[in-house]
This record gives sequence, C-alpha cells and structure tokens, in this order.
Amino acid sequence: MSAGPPKTPGGTRLDPWFGAYAGRTHGLRVSETRALFAVANRPEVVSLAGGMPFLDALPMDLIAKVTADLIAAEGAVALQYGNGQGHPTLRGRITEVMAEEAIAAHPDDVVVTTGSQQALDLVTRIFVDPGDVVLAEAPSYVGALSVFKSYQAWVEHVAMDHSGLVPAALEEAIARLKREGRRIKFLYTCPTFHNPAGVTLPLERRAEVLDICQRQGILVVEDNPYGMLGFEGQITPAIRSLDEDGVVYLGSFSKTLAPGYRTGWATAPHAVREKLVLASEASILCPSHASQLSIAAYLDNCDWRGQIEAYRGVYKERCQTMLASLAEHMPDCSWTVPEGGFYTWVTVPEGINTKAMLPRATTALVAYVSGTAFYADGQGASQMRLSFCYPTPERIREGVRRLSGVLAKELELVSLFGPHGPGAAADVTNPAPDVA
Repeated sequence: MSAGPPKTPGGTRLDPWFGAYAGRTHGLRVSETRALFAVANRPEVVSLAGGMPFLDALPMDLIAKVTADLIAAEGAVALQYGNGQGHPTLRGRITEVMAEEAIAAHPDDVVVTTGSQQALDLVTRIFVDPGDVVLAEAPSYVGALSVFKSYQAWVEHVAMDHSGLVPAALEEAIARLKREGRRIKFLYTCPTFHNPAGVTLPLERRAEVLDICQRQGILVVEDNPYGMLGFEGQITPAIRSLDEDGVVYLGSFSKTLAPGYRTGWATAPHAVREKLVLASEASILCPSHASQLSIAAYLDNCDWRGQIEAYRGVYKERCQTMLASLAEHMPDCSWTVPEGGFYTWVTVPEGINTKAMLPRATTALVAYVSGTAFYADGQGASQMRLSFCYPTPERIREGVRRLSGVLAKELELVSLFGPHGPGAAADVTNPAPDVA
C-alpha cells in the first residue's frame, strides 16, 4: 500500500494534488545524470559525467551567417508552424546523412522529432501498454530507461560483452519471457559506440540479432546518435540497412552538429511512421521549423562531413588521454576501449559502490555517473561511466587524478571494514563489459 503523500514535519501536505496524479507518474524519478548537473556545471568541478559535444569545434561564424541568410530570405516560413512529420527539405537531407550508414530510405519514411529523445518517447507510446516488456542491453542509455519507466514498461536487460549485445543471451531471454507468458514489444539497442559502455556491435552480430528478432516477431529500435563518430572514420552499416520492415531507426543532430537545435528523427516502416506522426502531432503539434531549416541550410552550405571529421579528431585525442590517465592513475580498475563516441565504462575493485562514492567525489571536485543509472534492476554499483567528449585533455588528466584519490580512500575503507562495510557495492550480478 502507498504511504500516501509526503508531508512536512508539521503535518502539512507538500503536494495537495498527490492523489490526483495518474498512477504512472509515481514511478517518475530525477535521473542520476540530471541530478549531477548542478554540481558538474560548477567551473571548479572537472565533469567526466555529461555527454556534451565540444561545440568550440564548430565554425560558429559560418553557422551564424547561414542562419542569418535563412531568416532574411525565408523568415516567414522558418518562423511559422509546420506539419507533424517535419519539413520535406530536411527529411530529404536526412536520407543523405543516413546513406553514410548504408541506409536506403525515402524522405517519406522519416519523421522529424524534437531530438531523438522525443522519437524514443513516441515509439514507446505507440507500442507499450503497462506491463509490456522492453528488451534492452545491460547496461542501457539512462534516457531510454526513463522513457520506458514513464510508460510502465518492464525492462528486461540482456547481457553484453566487449562486442556488444550477446545474441545467445537475447535468445535465452526471449524464450524465458515467452514461457512466462510475457508480451515483448521491442528490443532497444544502441549498437555503435554504445552509451554508456562505449562498445560496438560487429556487423555479423547485427545480422544475428536481427535474425533472432525477425524469427520471434520482435521489432528492433536502433538508437544511433554516435554512429558517424568513429575515430578512424569507420562507419558500421546500421541494423536498419539490413531490414526496412523490422527496424525503427532513431537519429540525431545533437552529436554530429549541436544539441541546441533539438532536432532528431525516426525512420520507420510505413504503418509505424503514420502512428508516429499522429502521436507527435498530439504531443507537440509540429517540430521547430526554424531548427529544421537552419540545419538544412547548414547541410547545404557547409562541409558537414568535414565537420564530423573534425569532431572525430577531437574525441580521439580526448579518448586516448582518458585511457592513458586511467592506466596511470587507476590500474586496479578495468575499462572498455571505445573506437568512437563519447564514453568509456569503468569497473572498480570489489567492495566499492560508485553511487555511494559519488558525494565524496564531488567534494573532491570531480564528477562521473554511477553505473546504477544505466540499469532498471539495481545493477551497476561497481561501475561508472566516464565521458571524454567535453573536457579538454588537461582537464581529463586532472579529473582522473582527482578520481583516483577518491578511489584510493574508498579502498582503504574496504581494507579496514571489509567488502560489506562503508561504501560497499551491492551484491548483484553484473554482465556488463569490463574489458581493459
């Protein structure tokens, strides 16, 4: 039974509308990533937490000119309402961007959204009833887990290794859930430069995962914001390139251009696309015309491929700095070795609880995200996500140095009090990759 609405010490109800909320709202929580923002944004704190792109690498003067020219020439259109599917010009440009990942799509297949986060919300809204199962990697993107929870889905985590989602584990999970009479709606996967694990699903595994889902009648939702950010320019063909009817592809300009535009998209089978448009219109009426046309003008007038190449160079240097700093200062830990993207996934020594340690880390002026943020079932206390995309190499080195000092003190506590003393990690099984 619910304990009822929270009250002040004097007995006053803090929220007089507590009893009026829909049942699904009581499961909503502030994400651990969002809760860090107030601390991590302080200039004296080295934040290894947020997945923010390094916008100083953008040609701001050129972007400003392209945007000014757009408003001068087409302001009455750019600042007006649009349609729920998105502007045809941008949808056409999006198909050209996806072609880099071997996706053959028509502009009519594309639904423009307010960031790929809205696309994920729309997909979940049109497929998931309370109690339905969503399959997701272990660990999985914290924003996705928040969406699934808000629609009262049951998240079933599927094991990963250093090469991403394990097909045999996926097949076993599906068989077990079907024996239990559970209804599986889709597999959610971030196959390329995974958030948070940093690993990439090889092409042959992509085909195997897709085959399993096709045989079982399960939709694949492919979230791929980092796919073009391979450090050596490598681009693995998207799962969507292997099947148009069984995959909804989610893309975004937040990582390859800038998140402030809040522009993403979903590429979906025809019938699913129609439902996405209706759901989007009910939610936001239409995505921002100004953002859409600004991005279309950028793609038409700027060297967007060259800009992505510049980002690759920036992130490669920072990743190398992060890995070298971990090897120097935190040799008792293990970590994934990403070949692109924004993140590495660190496993700490036994007995350390990264969530419990976080307040002491922020006191030491360094921030990270505890692994517990990336699971729906209480796992992850022995891991953390470190982001190398935003801080400079110098800040990364200093951040890891500070973090190693905090970790050393935690290890002293474990040696004094044992693995179940202060700061102990939860006793959970963790199938996440821990490859050094």
